[in-house]
Amino acid sequence: MREVAIIGVGLTKFGELWDVSFRQMIVEAGAQAIEDANVDGKQIDAMYVGNMSAGQFIRQEHVASLIADHAGLVPIPCTRVEGACASGGLALRQAFIAVASGIHDIVVAAGIEKMTDILTEQTTEALATAADQEWEAQIGATFPGLYALMARRHMYEYGTTEEQMAMVAVKNHHNACFNPCAQYHMKITVEDVLNSAPVTYPLKLLDCSPITDGAACVILAPAEKARRFTDTPILIAGSGQASDTISLHDRPTLTGIRATTEAARVAYKMAGVGPRDIDLAEVHDCFTIAEIMAIEDLGFCKKGEGGRVTEQGETALGGRIPINTSGGLKGKGHPVGATGIAQAVEIVQQLRGEAGKRQVEGAEIGLTHNVGGTGGTAVVHIFKRGD
Repeated sequence: MREVAIIGVGLTKFGELWDVSFRQMIVEAGAQAIEDANVDGKQIDAMYVGNMSAGQFIRQEHVASLIADHAGLVPIPCTRVEGACASGGLALRQAFIAVASGIHDIVVAAGIEKMTDILTEQTTEALATAADQEWEAQIGATFPGLYALMARRHMYEYGTTEEQMAMVAVKNHHNACFNPCAQYHMKITVEDVLNSAPVTYPLKLLDCSPITDGAACVILAPAEKARRFTDTPILIAGSGQASDTISLHDRPTLTGIRATTEAARVAYKMAGVGPRDIDLAEVHDCFTIAEIMAIEDLGFCKKGEGGRVTEQGETALGGRIPINTSGGLKGKGHPVGATGIAQAVEIVQQLRGEAGKRQVEGAEIGLTHNVGGTGGTAVVHIFKRGD
């Protein structure tokens, strides 16, 4: 297996992009990545695109062909990859495998979602298709409701508080203020979160990630060829993917995500590192409780200590293990198919030293964690500086 490096990245503004189309967003992100990588479009061998549900959000299927067409990359193979909110992470993994195996040399991994062209009620219904339709969605369970169940059990077993969950949102909004591509550039307080509109106990509006439009793109190459294109290649040192039951009722616990633990185990082993070696991480904080569980499942703290670790500032900028320096899904935004790729963009910028006011000093190893649904799919990648 060949070593693989990221040689270019691109990211659109995240938010409610009323005046930008699906195809415009993916072309913008791709053009940025191509320019960043110093490659010509004719050098690209293949493309993998994470997209959860263009059919429901914009009534367009066969988006792989559409994207290859409007990116000017016909006739290269372009493949759409779907794993709910983990679609972007899966696209990155498929691109990594394609380069590592030697099948292709220069490969694009991208992600995109256009979510705001339909009513919020319709968006909620589209997202709910990532849950078990027979046992969850058809009886009215939405993702806020399912994560609320996980939050309540975590509170019961470990004493996690609503205030600690609110601190996740406060931290991530603070970080997003330093990210020009983030959806939200507003600081919030714990009181703001606690007093925001109730969604489903114990989650309030500001515990939840927003509905977002956006696209992201990275370009991969064999590590041995990477320096032909860039002076700052970032190695993908580890990649792990795992599955779990799609519904919550079949799982042994509600206070963690087994797929995360397994995907992390595989990625750590491949990279030859452990949780203590990671300098920063982008984790899947679709809800504030999800970040607390993620830092536990990834080994950054013991099970049940995620709330306390957050409260003590260990996950903040300047803390022991900065989490979601980009603003995370909560502050940066969550265009579901693009999220996993956007996480990789943040880690690449951090390891290059290009993250501006949110820069983690001396960062050499970073991790991304992307989850589909309530954890039926999880993808973990570990990145190292190429020097």
